[in-house]
Amino acid sequence: MTYFISGGAKSGKSSLAQNLTVALAKGGRHYYVATMISTGGEDDERIRRHLANRDGMGFETVECFCNILDCLQTADKDSVFLVDSVTALIQNALFPIEKNYKMDLEAAGCCADGLVEFAHTARHVVFVSDYIYSDAERYSESTEMYRKCLADIDRRLAAVCDTVIEVSAGQPIIYKGELCI
Repeated sequence: MTYFISGGAKSGKSSLAQNLTVALAKGGRHYYVATMISTGGEDDERIRRHLANRDGMGFETVECFCNILDCLQTADKDSVFLVDSVTALIQNALFPIEKNYKMDLEAAGCCADGLVEFAHTARHVVFVSDYIYSDAERYSESTEMYRKCLADIDRRLAAVCDTVIEVSAGQPIIYKGELCI
């Protein structure tokens, strides 16, 4: 089964994704695919909060900052994966540190292709993404490109995933499929 979960900041999407992943694992191996590259104190705090939230849930953490398929070199594809988040993964690909954060649209396209392939390869995957592209505000060209790339990836994942959920104020809204917990 594959799940795509989206929602705004602090909507409850990560908690739902963690509980869903544990339920899918049924006591078996389950991985938290950490995608965020910390750039400072605020990111460090978010990472600490996510670690605390999943403490005692049996997750094995796999860090994967760009090519999602790389995590299959160390993790069992027949297990359950929680990819949190698609948002950070595309940011890492689109604005790579090694290129001094210069926009790389080709890498973003490869990231999107890799996520779709991962959805088809791994037995169970729960993808988490941030809903950041619905306001009417106009941002810088690079931010607008980031939002466009994320929206494209989200549409592609929603198309291939069995279940598509938006979380708003802690409440799941199911657009496709069903929630197994």
